[in-house]
Amino acid sequence: MKSKEASQMSEISCGSVVVVAKDQVSCDLDGEAAILNLNDGMYYGLDEVGARIWSLLSEPITVSRIRDQLEREYDVDSDRCEKDLVKLLNQLQDAGLIEVRNEGAA
Repeated sequence: MKSKEASQMSEISCGSVVVVAKDQVSCDLDGEAAILNLNDGMYYGLDEVGARIWSLLSEPITVSRIRDQLEREYDVDSDRCEKDLVKLLNQLQDAGLIEVRNEGAA
């Protein structure tokens, strides 16, 4: 099963379109987010910035648009923002909490 999951993983880039997965529920906890993966019963928590990113994922959105929005809202270097964003999105994808679409990929 692990290899099947790994084969379904998409590499995340600025052009990737990301959105929350259907098999999860989440709620706001005083600016932070709590997420339950309905497939495995695991709970996940996100801090304030992670919760902001999570809220942006409610509709399909490109990674570059998320990065640009975060740069407008927070005092952060563009390269660092992109690196940290992709790292978080990879973790969310590994946990089965988001779907990634690389529509421009061949």
